[in-house]
Amino acid sequence: MTSVATRRRRARRPDHLHRVRPLVRATALGGLLAFSAVPDALAQSTASSDDAALTLGTVEVSGRRSGPLQLRNVLTSVDLIGADRLQQQQVLYNWELFAQSPGVMLTQFRQGNESGKLSFRAFNGEGEVNAVKLLIDGVPSNDNAGGMPFLGTLFPLDMAGIEVVRGTNDARYGLHNIAGNVNILTRQGGNYDEARLTYGSFNTRQVQVAKGVENGNWSQNYFLGYEKSDGYREHAQAENIAFSGKWFYTSDDGRYRTGLSIRHANAYAQEPGYLTAEDARANPRTSYAYAQSDGGNRQLDQVSLHFDGDIDDQLAVAAKLYLNRVRDQRWLRYSSTTSQQERLIDETHYGLMTTATYRPQWKALEGMNDLALEGGFNVERQEDQSPRFNTVNKVRVTQTRDHHFTFDTFGAYLQAVIKPVESFKIIPGYRVDKVGGSFSDPSRGVRYGIQEYGVIRQPKLSVVYAPIKQASLYANWGRTFQVGAGAAAYKSNNNDLRPSINDGWESGVKFTPVEWLDGRIAWWAQRASDEVKRRLNDPTGDSENVGRTKRSGVDLQLNLRAGKRTTMWLAYSRQRSEIITPDPTAPATIGKEIDHVPRYLFSGGVDYQATDYLKLSTSLNGQASYYLTTANTGGKFGGYTLVDASASYQVSPMLALELQVKNLANRYYEYVWINDQTRHAPGDGRAVYLSAKLTY
Repeated sequence: MTSVATRRRRARRPDHLHRVRPLVRATALGGLLAFSAVPDALAQSTASSDDAALTLGTVEVSGRRSGPLQLRNVLTSVDLIGADRLQQQQVLYNWELFAQSPGVMLTQFRQGNESGKLSFRAFNGEGEVNAVKLLIDGVPSNDNAGGMPFLGTLFPLDMAGIEVVRGTNDARYGLHNIAGNVNILTRQGGNYDEARLTYGSFNTRQVQVAKGVENGNWSQNYFLGYEKSDGYREHAQAENIAFSGKWFYTSDDGRYRTGLSIRHANAYAQEPGYLTAEDARANPRTSYAYAQSDGGNRQLDQVSLHFDGDIDDQLAVAAKLYLNRVRDQRWLRYSSTTSQQERLIDETHYGLMTTATYRPQWKALEGMNDLALEGGFNVERQEDQSPRFNTVNKVRVTQTRDHHFTFDTFGAYLQAVIKPVESFKIIPGYRVDKVGGSFSDPSRGVRYGIQEYGVIRQPKLSVVYAPIKQASLYANWGRTFQVGAGAAAYKSNNNDLRPSINDGWESGVKFTPVEWLDGRIAWWAQRASDEVKRRLNDPTGDSENVGRTKRSGVDLQLNLRAGKRTTMWLAYSRQRSEIITPDPTAPATIGKEIDHVPRYLFSGGVDYQATDYLKLSTSLNGQASYYLTTANTGGKFGGYTLVDASASYQVSPMLALELQVKNLANRYYEYVWINDQTRHAPGDGRAVYLSAKLTY
């Protein structure tokens, strides 16, 4: 028999930890559905009329009205990927999980630990402008340059869902939140014992073990993952081990909850290097002799303390205190005519995030629906080092730089949810950020202060109008910012730089015209002033400006439920990037496209529940080709269409067998960049994986 205390405790689990009842789950498999699906009697109506969020897979939601504002109140292109879509995927690197996420572009370097990145809203993943803020359970998880190494601390079986927020109107975050943010939610609470064993192409072996224990006031969650693969190409062996633990305590009355989360990962990977265009096509699996000592080691640590509580029926507070550490050692050589480099990244980030949410219950506001006020502040201090050396077969010859720097950020925001009538919602918001720090390079005897970026002000506004239950119209406008990364954030050239201001808007409609069809169409644009482009190969770490830029596009997402056993989904994004006012040193780039940005992205798939025990799935994703430089010369590269297929059979309640085929048609695809000539990194050929999922 369940105690009253336990019932209360379950009632105040975080929003993402409440599962949609089976009726909703059945309709959600494989499709794009409204996030606001609710239990029991209302389960038939899976589309909310007052938000713009869509779901891929089964997502755990809650109708809880206390605590922080729910994600759907952001009122922009919000996509939620459910645990069922994540935990069954076989990937070597977690950015691959976003292949089916609408509007997300994957940049696939496939160079060891620097394997790839995700981006969206016509920003590329070249490492020049990393425009997406990454969070894990709400904890900031980017490195100083905006990269996402902490994706390596996760495995799919430990994930409860992913939240993708595209746009500029989310007031919760500042640094790196240029085009939006991604929050990966890990499993929390519950009682389960699960394991997943995989073997497949390229001698790939993977073991994942997850355990959850919830008893009384305490919940514990543990995870251990190990993977090793020889890789598709020569000299591409990769190995990663990660483990995590979470311990949370909830008070007897369910009003307060506090916990500790720890995760660690240790990865080793070889780098096959880049090929010429001719060799990449003729022999994509090869690796040149000069790259045979390239590769690297990476250690990641993340520790966080969490607290949230309801002070009373009107006021809720939450706080996160965290520590992130990145230790990365990498050796790489771009060509036979250049020397090998050793690049070290040694970063330690300390941070605090707090929020307070107030839902007034004043008699004067009895006619007002869902009024809420939320505010918060954050502070983060970084203590970073980035030395580099010229090496020969990993033996140091000369030091090219010895960067040491601190980077401090302070931010605060305030937003409100105002619903004067049932069909109309307004969310105004305002955010401010300020950065500080200092830089030195003892090898050159230099020291600089931070650029005088000043207080960076970011107003936001979102509205939604739902005249009928079958459709809602929404619009938003917001401002985000970009500052330099590494040495580029400091006064190395005695020139005062302002932050690059990114103004964006979006308008769209979310619709459910009939029971078996729903989707969203959105129009958006973003303009940036003095966009910074970070030099990847410059030992000084300095940067150059692209100039004033404009990005715009149209996103279409559809979901069809063709009977009780079949679901189909499709996402298509048309996008364009343009340099409006070029940097004075590059006048010829006016009107040209930004490099490595394809004109369109697409993904789609079909799930067929053949029997109660057998599920068949197929999916595709792809993109157009792109220019390699902002001069738009030399042709386009990188376009592809890939098809995957899978079959899952439930042998017994304890055992499921899964067969996955990646790149079913064995299509050639590649990532390409250019220095003295084009450099090509072929993608993986056809791969087959067999997995056993154990529940015991």
